[in-house]
Amino acid sequence: MTDAPTRAAQLGALAFLLRPTYIATEVVTAAATTGGYSFVSDSVSKLGEVGCSAAYCSPRHEVMNGSFMGYGVLLAGGALLLMRPLGPWVTGLLVVSGVSSYATGLAPLDQDATLHAIAATPLFVGQPLALLLLGWRVREERPRLSRALLVTGAVTAVAAVGFIVSGEERAAGALERLALWPVLIGLAGFAWAYRPGRRLR
Repeated sequence: MTDAPTRAAQLGALAFLLRPTYIATEVVTAAATTGGYSFVSDSVSKLGEVGCSAAYCSPRHEVMNGSFMGYGVLLAGGALLLMRPLGPWVTGLLVVSGVSSYATGLAPLDQDATLHAIAATPLFVGQPLALLLLGWRVREERPRLSRALLVTGAVTAVAAVGFIVSGEERAAGALERLALWPVLIGLAGFAWAYRPGRRLR
């Protein structure tokens, strides 16, 4: 049985439980684009492009780039606050992923594509590995969650590889989101046991 959480763990859990709202920022940003945007074929990073043309414009690019940064802070900060239950390896991978997300927001795709790719890559590597390690870590204490995390880690890893090698193919946006969105749910599922409102130790 999971120990009653400390105050730090509760704050970390709150950070993880808030992170699925990131999806709403994509929807809000995409709704304002002109020239057509597809969640299936277009990358998330396209929503953060600063420049506008007759063919495409994302007027709310600041929302998207700010989201990369803000939710990156939640990921890294939440991981540090939950370090004890997460363990050092998972914590380290999630902190690196959070920093990667933050850096991605500072390097919009259309300003410097190479820098953007360098900033974003650790996120696609670190998160699936963290889920796999976390699933293995909780296999005895929380077997159902363990299986869910292991499956999610495997799926997001395959999707991340698919996205990286797909380039600008039709399903690039869907693959990218399959690599990112399930992580939000997986980590929130882990954090639920440490949520605010549980008895403090």
